[in-house]
Amino acid sequence: MFKQCLFLLAVTNEVMLEKQLTGHRVDRSICAWFWDQIITQGDSLKSVPVIASPTHYLFQVVREGITFLACTQVEMPPLMAVEVGTLSCGSYKTYLGDLWWSSILNNFVDSVDYLIILVLIYFAYLLLDEMIDNGIPLTTEPNILREMIAPPNIVSKVLSVVTGNTSNMSNTLPGATSSCVPWRKTDLKHTSNDVYVDLVEEMDATINRDGTLVKCEIYGEVQVNSHLSGLPDLTLSFANPSVLNDVRFHPCVRLRPWESNQILSFVPPDGLFKLMSYRVKKLKNTPIYVKPQLTSDAGTCRISVLVGIRNDPGKPIDSITVQFQLPPCVTSSDLSSNYGAVNVLADKTCSWTIGRIPKDKAPSMSGTLVLETGVERLHVFPTFQVGFRIMGVALSGLKIDKLDLLNLPSRPYKGFRALTRAGEFQVRS
Repeated sequence: MFKQCLFLLAVTNEVMLEKQLTGHRVDRSICAWFWDQIITQGDSLKSVPVIASPTHYLFQVVREGITFLACTQVEMPPLMAVEVGTLSCGSYKTYLGDLWWSSILNNFVDSVDYLIILVLIYFAYLLLDEMIDNGIPLTTEPNILREMIAPPNIVSKVLSVVTGNTSNMSNTLPGATSSCVPWRKTDLKHTSNDVYVDLVEEMDATINRDGTLVKCEIYGEVQVNSHLSGLPDLTLSFANPSVLNDVRFHPCVRLRPWESNQILSFVPPDGLFKLMSYRVKKLKNTPIYVKPQLTSDAGTCRISVLVGIRNDPGKPIDSITVQFQLPPCVTSSDLSSNYGAVNVLADKTCSWTIGRIPKDKAPSMSGTLVLETGVERLHVFPTFQVGFRIMGVALSGLKIDKLDLLNLPSRPYKGFRALTRAGEFQVRS
């Protein structure tokens, strides 16, 4: 047995969806216990995937303010529960798009939102019925789910779903469900055959107040967008696979070629999918530097932040941002920059948008923070969150060697791209 129940919880502590997965009913009171723990222990509990309550094991996955909370009373692999929750998040995002998240977060303020929510919950139930059977994961491949349940067009489907006149459910099972490659349709045909491979990486780094690089690693994904006819067989190899750690594959990847030769051999799903994810650890350099300096005395704090290029990646670095939270004891601020725009929001979040570093000067921000009456010096210093994007470069150093394609009626087009952006890039002051 697997999960016994699944709840979808809004940020307002409302139960948006309740799905009992087995004959054993789980009472909603478990959600009240969960939120009591969140209030008592703070946001730190939201990063804990598995929680033991007095009566159940709880598994949580949080995405953009929505909590997917699964419950069980039996022993089971916790990673499987978390993975199915993550797949559920991805399926909802694929089917329902940004409308799902925006409607939830806007708290359904009018009747139009209410009708939309009926449609969204209707499709959420349909997806859960196909993905999980008696608490056990059954069909989780997005391509097969799209064949079983047509993704909704909200404008045209609101009335039909509310009145119950039509259904998006297919009357027949997709042919791929009985195939040895259940992630792919059996009779795919494309007028133009093409496949694109993207290396998408995020750099996580921590820099202490002395400017020393404490941690720097890359989390990356190999994303493939495939539009190939028939049943193609692809082989992807890297020039330097030894840099990869913690690799994780799509079910289409054959494990034996990777274990013996570090080659990805697979029959791809149709469309966009994540072929693999990986980490590259213990990197020694970051592409940009951020140097904050804070000095406080007599009830004020002087702040200065410099930004520049540390190691030129050979491609433009754009979308550079620096963000930090003003300490609670700060009552007002006067900040300005010689390049870009500085904004201080009502929640005391300061955001400095730089964009691309100019060639003629190094961007800098400076200003004064006024402290509360009775506070002479600043004792809590902010942590600076840095954002950036580099097109055309994988900072991990990973390079694609070649991509071979077999079983195709014509010569396909192959495209390769790379992108690196900042993940949890923190500079302490």
